Formats: sequence, structure tokens, C-alpha cells
Amino acid sequence: MACTVANPADVPTKDKERRKKRDRVDCRKLARSLRAGEIEGIYVPCREKLEDRSLVRTRQSMVRKQTRCKNQIKSLLLFYGIAIPEDWAERRWSGPFVRWLESLPMERASGEVALRIHLEELKHLRQILARLDREIRLLAQTEEYGAQVRLLRTIPGISTLTAMILLTELQEIGRFRSLDELASYVGLIPDTHSSGETEHTGDITQRRHAQLRASLVEAAWVAVRKDPALLMAFEESCQRMRKTRAIVKIARKLLNRVRFVLKNQTPYRMGVVQ
Repeated sequence: MACTVANPADVPTKDKERRKKRDRVDCRKLARSLRAGEIEGIYVPCREKLEDRSLVRTRQSMVRKQTRCKNQIKSLLLFYGIAIPEDWAERRWSGPFVRWLESLPMERASGEVALRIHLEELKHLRQILARLDREIRLLAQTEEYGAQVRLLRTIPGISTLTAMILLTELQEIGRFRSLDELASYVGLIPDTHSSGETEHTGDITQRRHAQLRASLVEAAWVAVRKDPALLMAFEESCQRMRKTRAIVKIARKLLNRVRFVLKNQTPYRMGVVQ
């Protein structure tokens, strides 16, 4: 018997059901929506694709843990009034900087142990990330992903890691009928509120694919330094809005390039602005 997986946020819910949420109320709500044909299933990849996605997502999780570990070390230094010299501003978290942290004298052995534990955790996380990077590079070279990764890397701002995030999260680009549908899935559209003749366009939507949107925005900052057409569009947008909002528009343009390359299986050719 085939089953359908639905997004809970898309199940029609009355205000009364939202305020008085119980299992019995939820069952009645789901039964009503199923009877009316109001529930649409979401795309579910095969097991193999899900495992490839798990590898890439594990790296993103480890990066967040590494950032948290660095913040804990900085907080510990700040708590004890230990200032980081200006000489390390350009080499923060490099090998020599970590060795400098290891050489910091504390007044008691307990303080040294606390700092060493955090530094050991940082080293361990770096080893894990190095291993994950190797595994992702090997996966990107397989027959299943190799050709598409090479195509995506022709787009300015798209690295091997970003390409693997795109491929493992989007899966099949053909399931999106238009750029608007793809941009809506990623979360590169504004929130809109309209009633009658009144229409209001808000900030970027809160409904998003967090990994994809963050990766595309990060890639857009690199792309504007390499692609003259994107740089010109970015500078024009900056005249009307903040840079942080303008880069979202560039991320959507970058997404359009990703869609074109994957749908047409052709490398991206950078335009020349006269």
C-alpha cells in the first residue's frame, strides 16, 4: 500500500484547532483534509540519494559544532580577561594561533585543563571535517555526480562543495516547472500580502530551505567578484537597497544560472559587459 508524505505546515488548520491542539483534533483535521483532497504529497528521494545527502549535511552540522567550539574558547578567554593580540587578526584559528592558545598560562591547573579540553575538541572537529571533505570530493567524482559537478563549477561562485549541496538537496531539477517554483522552494522570494486593490510586498520569506538559501547567498558574494554581469546587477540594486538585500537578488540570478546549466546540460558561459 502506497503512502503519501505531507508537509505538516501545509495541512489546512482552523484557528480553533491551532489554539486547542490535541491528538483527537489533529486526527479529525487530517481526515477532513484527506476527504476534501486538500493534502498534497511532497517529493521523497530514494534511499541512496538520502544517504548521499546525509554525508553533505553531516559536514554542515560539524561546521556548526566547530563554530560553537571556537565561540566557547573566545568566551573563556574573555571571561578571564585574556585579550587576543592584534597580530593574530589576520591569522585567527590558524595552526600558529592554536599553538599560541595552548601556551597561554593559567593561574591554576584546573583552568589549563578546561582550556585544553576545548582545544582538543577543536582539533578533533577539524580532523572530522578534513575526512568529510575527502569523502565529499570522492563522491563528487563518481559517475553519478561527476558530470553535473563539472557543469556547475563553470558558474562563478559555485565550488565543488556548493555543487554537491545543490545536487543532493534539489535531486531532480526537472521536478520544478519554473524558476519561480524553484525560487519559492529555496526561499528566494518575498512575502506578499494582498487584499483587493491593496498589495504589500514584505521582506524575504521565512519559509525556506535553510541549507540551499544560505549556500546560494554565500556563493553570490563570490560570484559578484567574478561575473561582470552579476557585479553590474549588484551595484544597480545597491543604489536602491542595502547590500544584504541586494545580494539576495543576486542569489536568485545565480539560482537561475544553476537551473539553466542543469536543465540544458551545458556549461555556463560568462557574459561580457560592454
